[in-house]
Amino acid sequence: MSLTPDDLLRAFAEDAKAFHSLEDLEGLRIKYLSRKSGFLTEAMKAIPGLPPEERKSYGARLNDVKKQVEERLEALEADLKKRADEERLLTGVLDVTLPGLPPEPGMLHPITRVRRQMEEIFRTLGYSVEDAPEIEDDWYNFTALNLPENHPARDEQDTFYLKPAGPAAPLHPGRRFLLRTHTSNVQIRAMKKHAPPLLVLAPGRVYRRDDSPRHSPMFHQIEGFAIDRRMSFANFKATLDYFLKKLFDESVIVRFQPSYYPFTEPSADVVVSCVFCCQKGCRVCSQTGWIEIMGSGMVHPQVLRNVGYDPAQWMGFAFGMGIDRVAMIKYGMPNIRLHFEAGVKMMRGLLRGIYCPGSASTPPWTKPRRRSPPS
Repeated sequence: MSLTPDDLLRAFAEDAKAFHSLEDLEGLRIKYLSRKSGFLTEAMKAIPGLPPEERKSYGARLNDVKKQVEERLEALEADLKKRADEERLLTGVLDVTLPGLPPEPGMLHPITRVRRQMEEIFRTLGYSVEDAPEIEDDWYNFTALNLPENHPARDEQDTFYLKPAGPAAPLHPGRRFLLRTHTSNVQIRAMKKHAPPLLVLAPGRVYRRDDSPRHSPMFHQIEGFAIDRRMSFANFKATLDYFLKKLFDESVIVRFQPSYYPFTEPSADVVVSCVFCCQKGCRVCSQTGWIEIMGSGMVHPQVLRNVGYDPAQWMGFAFGMGIDRVAMIKYGMPNIRLHFEAGVKMMRGLLRGIYCPGSASTPPWTKPRRRSPPS
């Protein structure tokens, strides 16, 4: 091929006038840009045979021509598709007056499902549901819960602090605000607002510096507490045993393990027998046969003093758990991010168990099973 770059550009302009369809346009693309035998490819192959002083300018001009050809082909293709769409409208192939596709119906999110189920269980026990601000004062979030300044337990929850701004800033001198790290602030606000006895459930969003397959910087927590004159550890155990059997399955075994929390004394971690493997060991329970569900304990006397209650007259218990984690367990989700990233179609599949490796078509806690004895 002995045409110069300018000759190639003029030849392309003439050929571009003769195309009438996308097939013709594809033939034009192959004729000039094919890697094996395109005119521009052949012109590139001729560069080594040119005198050294001409190679640079010839190659630069050829690249410029190639760019113009590609841009022109893209413009021609867009124009051709636009004209084809207009012709379909004019010929009645596409009737814009026909009703569109109905929108896909939505669904309740797994977190919402689990939260409502929890609320319903505790409402049958006489609990009321309350809320509190997500942007909270340091006192309500930490100090009133027996977590004073420089307490080592704060290190696990120190999180997103905020500075008061705007006209309201002078109204809060010296006060520190943060995104609440637990719904325990509801406990303090409810006890300061109401006189005992109290039965309160507090669901809501909380925030911490966590980011892993099982943790998220924002997650949902639910806390409950009961305050009365004769509220014993036996009442505490009976309440949680009833709640967890209603939430999962009547055959679930509930176990209390000694633990430590600054706002409860004594404190306990509550674990349940794995509802997926009946304590045989699986990936959900990390082969232990048990799943940790919540932290809990009897309300610390100092917390009662902080809100003006006399610990000699009043006592109670409190517990808290992550709703997201319970939803993961109930629906076999491998990653907490699916709560926030999965679409409606995938979420429906998760609820049916079809996206979980090794899962059945229906959730395992809906099937009858023989109660396994404690190991």
